[in-house]
Amino acid sequence: MDLALKAIPGQNIPGILVGFEHADDAGVFQLTDDICLVQTVDYFAPIVDDPHTYGQIAAANSLSDIYAMGGVPKTALSVVGFPTKGVDFSVLGEIMLGGLQKLNEAGVALLGGHSVRDDEIKFGYAVTGTIAKKDIKQNRAAREGNRLILTKPLGTGLITTALKRGKASSGHVQAAVKIMLQLNRQAAEICLRFRVDAMTDITGFGLVGHAIEVAKASGISIEIDHRKLPLLPGALEYSREGFCAGGLTNNREFFSKNLYIHDSIPPDQQNILFDPQTSGGLLIFSDPQDTDRLLESLRAAGVDAVEVGSAVSRAEHLLTVR
Repeated sequence: MDLALKAIPGQNIPGILVGFEHADDAGVFQLTDDICLVQTVDYFAPIVDDPHTYGQIAAANSLSDIYAMGGVPKTALSVVGFPTKGVDFSVLGEIMLGGLQKLNEAGVALLGGHSVRDDEIKFGYAVTGTIAKKDIKQNRAAREGNRLILTKPLGTGLITTALKRGKASSGHVQAAVKIMLQLNRQAAEICLRFRVDAMTDITGFGLVGHAIEVAKASGISIEIDHRKLPLLPGALEYSREGFCAGGLTNNREFFSKNLYIHDSIPPDQQNILFDPQTSGGLLIFSDPQDTDRLLESLRAAGVDAVEVGSAVSRAEHLLTVR
């Protein structure tokens, strides 16, 4: 996709504030002096067995991009791929009910959607929200000196891959599902009360990929302490056993050229860095003077926020993990 986007010229249309040039989580279009439209779309194949839970996770994942930009989601359109044979349509009904439940939790209106025939089930949403111009969080706005906060543990890709292969324990799956069902709304709302320069959510490109996107767009480098990274129970175990999704391998191949990982970090822990997340947490680039108070506020609200690194001046590698 990155290569395809390079062939698409930018548009000179008044109102476009954030397009696809810097791999931001959503696009932003200015409506008035103060109010902007923020839009995103996301969908994926099932990663859990229960269709209702899958629908909930898909909704939380789709809404996350709006929160990561600093916006408030308002409306959604469902995006569905579904087989015409082999799967009862009651399954689709359960998926959509699960999604609606999560939209209701977020206060988002479902206005319709679109479906196509597909050999594999796929589900998600196109989401539209509003955002105050002053609140827009862009990938290119991180600054040297920012302290980095992560709001959810890593490892959902490893655990759901183990689940697909029938090797995941129910306790590990339940812990991962609980995290994926959590909206990033509360964390994002708290961030708007502090000096936060940039923010992104950790999803398909893993921690490494999304951190590198911000570093590249902002002209900085990032340093992360792997010992501080929060992990889901079972994630390291499944990493050691080789339950690595195809996306993990793709992330490693694509982002390694801009990355330095210290030799002391064992392979099973390195896998965590590349693991594609679903409905992952926010990676917050906080003003250093506000970071301690921001962490305190996040934790007081029940967000398991952890400081994991810092932004430094541009170096040889966009991201260094020690």
